[in-house]
Formats: sequence, structure tokens, C-alpha cells
Amino acid sequence: MKVEEAAEILWQSIQKRIHFPEALKGKLTLKEAYQVQKAVRDRWLARGEKQAGWKIGLTADAVRNLYRAQAPAFGYLLESRQFPSGTTFQFDEMISPALESELCFKLKSDLKGPGVTREQVLSAIDSVAPAFEIIERRGDMAADLPLGIADNVAQRAYVVGAEIRPYPQNLDLGQVTAEVMRNGKLEVKAVGAEVIDHQLQSIAWLANQLVEYEAYLEAGQCIMSGSFTRPLPIQKGDRWETRFSSIGSVSAIFI
Repeated sequence: MKVEEAAEILWQSIQKRIHFPEALKGKLTLKEAYQVQKAVRDRWLARGEKQAGWKIGLTADAVRNLYRAQAPAFGYLLESRQFPSGTTFQFDEMISPALESELCFKLKSDLKGPGVTREQVLSAIDSVAPAFEIIERRGDMAADLPLGIADNVAQRAYVVGAEIRPYPQNLDLGQVTAEVMRNGKLEVKAVGAEVIDHQLQSIAWLANQLVEYEAYLEAGQCIMSGSFTRPLPIQKGDRWETRFSSIGSVSAIFI
């Protein structure tokens, strides 16, 4: 199946709130999946959306094993999907939503691969903020990872708290702790180095991967660098808050 044909099938399905169309199941390679993802993104941009940045997923060994993936995955972020901390969402408008606790980095200079290093990433970062990614479990990504990637790696929305700017150059990301609270009770606590790839290395990986798709990380873009926890299912009426040591907190409500 040609990439453009697959992209059109997926685009038309998305308009109908169908995200894993039968016509594409088992039909895409990983490379084709990213090409389809790009083609769908281009359709959003042609409709007036603006790209805010990128997301990185599958950044922990346990999650990669779950999806039988050899590497992380990436998707795009749209400005219209960004919300401030404390936002109230309508639960019934989402498809089997789940929440991931992440850090959101913003760039002050471009990063163009190949050969981008962790040190170059550090120099390019302008700020960091506590964040949530809200994903939708729209299909069985474990059974068909390429189709999940084409469908933008389950991205629905992202919530960003107060930024720390300038970025603290001596911040030890491996020692950052995330305490995830659901309805006022501790749901999970995780330490970065124990559960997730180093965020700066993940951003370098992304910059180097984008070369293949004629893209790069641009100044002003934000990067969601991967979750400290597995996706946590959201239920109607939930109030979530994650407190990141040294960085701050982010919250969201689902009614």
C-alpha cells in the first residue's frame, strides 16, 4: 500500500473518530508508519493547526518490552492540544483516556541531526516544566505498533505547568522524583533514573531520527520527553496532580 493512500485512509477515519481502521491493520512498516504520521500532520497544518513540538514515547525498557519495540517512538504536538495546569476536561469526549507524567522542555535554539549530542541538547534548552500527557487507548498498539505510530502514538492532549527559565544547567534529571496523586491519594512514586531513559539523551535521539523525515527540532518548540509511569487509566470525576521534585506540580480534572 502506498504511503499517500494509507494516509488518506487514516485521515478520513480520524474525521469519523475511527483511529485503527481495518484497512490498515498489519499493513505498515515502521518507516511507512512515520511517513503516514507526517502526511496526516501535514493535513492538520493545512487546516490551520500549528505544530507546537514533539512527543517521545516508549522511553522505558519495560514499556518497550510491552510493545516489542527496539527503540523509543515519536509523534507531534499541536498548539490546540496544549492546556494549562488546572484545566478541566470533559471525560466523555475522550476515548479510553490515560494519563502520563512527564517533563516538557522548550528549546531556545535549533537542533538538527545527525550527530546531535546530549551536551548540545543541554545548551539548546530554554526551560523545563511539569506536564501531563493525556493519551487515548484508541487501538491495540501492542498488536500493531506501526499503526499506533501512524496514529500519532495515542496523543490526545498535553497539560503544562509553570516553566523554570532559564533552564538549570546543573539539574540532575535522574534524581527527579514524580509523585502522582489521584483524588488526593498517592497513586505512584517514581525516580527518573530508575524508570525512564535520560531525557536529554532522548531528545538527542529524536533530533537524529527526524533527519530521515526532513525535519528538525526548532527553537521555540516544546518536547514531551516520556513518562515516569505506565499510562494510568483516567476515570470520570478524577482529579490528578503530579509533583516533580525540583521542578513543580501540574494538575488536571476530568468531569
